[in-house]
Amino acid sequence: MKAIILAGGKGTRLRPLTHTGAKQLVPVANKPILWYGIESIVEAGITEIGIIISPETGEEVKAQTGDGDRFGAKITYILQDKPAGLAHAVKVAQTFLGDSPFVMYLGDNLVQSDLALFIAAFREHHLDALTLLCPVANPSAFGVAKVDENGKLLQLVEKPKVPPSNLALVGIYIFAPTIHEAIASIQPSARGELEITDAIQSLIEQNKAVEARQIRGWWLDTGKKDDLLEANRVILDTCLQHQVQGDVDAQSQIIGRVEIGQGSKVVNCTIRGPVIIGENCHLENCFIGPYTSVADQVTLIQADLEHSVILQGAKIDAIHHRIVDSVIGQRAYIKEAPRRPKALRFMIGDDCQIELN
Repeated sequence: MKAIILAGGKGTRLRPLTHTGAKQLVPVANKPILWYGIESIVEAGITEIGIIISPETGEEVKAQTGDGDRFGAKITYILQDKPAGLAHAVKVAQTFLGDSPFVMYLGDNLVQSDLALFIAAFREHHLDALTLLCPVANPSAFGVAKVDENGKLLQLVEKPKVPPSNLALVGIYIFAPTIHEAIASIQPSARGELEITDAIQSLIEQNKAVEARQIRGWWLDTGKKDDLLEANRVILDTCLQHQVQGDVDAQSQIIGRVEIGQGSKVVNCTIRGPVIIGENCHLENCFIGPYTSVADQVTLIQADLEHSVILQGAKIDAIHHRIVDSVIGQRAYIKEAPRRPKALRFMIGDDCQIELN
């Protein structure tokens, strides 16, 4: 079995961060979102992985992710020259996939469930397609599945006004090679894209073996700032281990589960976990509150942060009030002159410089 991960798209909902980078490389708990998917696939026993990239961000994805050695996999990069739909991505990957069954994984998803369990069910029942589902509170915002009591998939509806269920498509699919014929039989949708839901519906109408399974655990879509912060919170809550490798002075307090990377220096700070601090950071006279991720080479001077994500190389200098619910881009620089009595919330892209007067 092989796998393809979709890492193209323009990431418009995460702008301005994604004006200068791929949305799948935005870090959650200091690890690119894309890498969680790769690790999940490798843990399930699949080591031949194709990553679908776009012309705009493909080189950045390749540079950061590499050839797969770090994951114990072999990665092949496949260019999708235009964002023409999920089924179109499968189409451009057909040469790589050949006659192999495969997993299709959307690269901006985070899923807790064990992928190997679903692959085993796919094989055991000799399925043509298996879709993963998750109950959601707002099914009208997603592709939604209608299933019978035995898990047989009856219908897929994209963002319905009247949903047939509360079961949203997670963005992980397992297919037999028959999906290629189904994709060849469909036409572009009203938005001009080849929809994977239409291809699966074609399999259903041909009475192929198509089933659905609900995931166990959480599913996190990271398409917007608040989604990204929630994903960061959940990962820190469930996965972070206490490990301090940097230099922490005697005046600092480290409370709870906190990870501090090598080469980082902490001076007269209070850090209340769960918090992750990357490598070669400098923190001085700061309070770092729960659910904060600070990437490598970040400088924080007289900063008060909580529930935020700070990307690599950013600098925050002498901000005299709390920063909360914020995402600060790579190499961004924020400083303040007079004291203000309000909390601040930021969504700041890479290489910005902001001075609060």
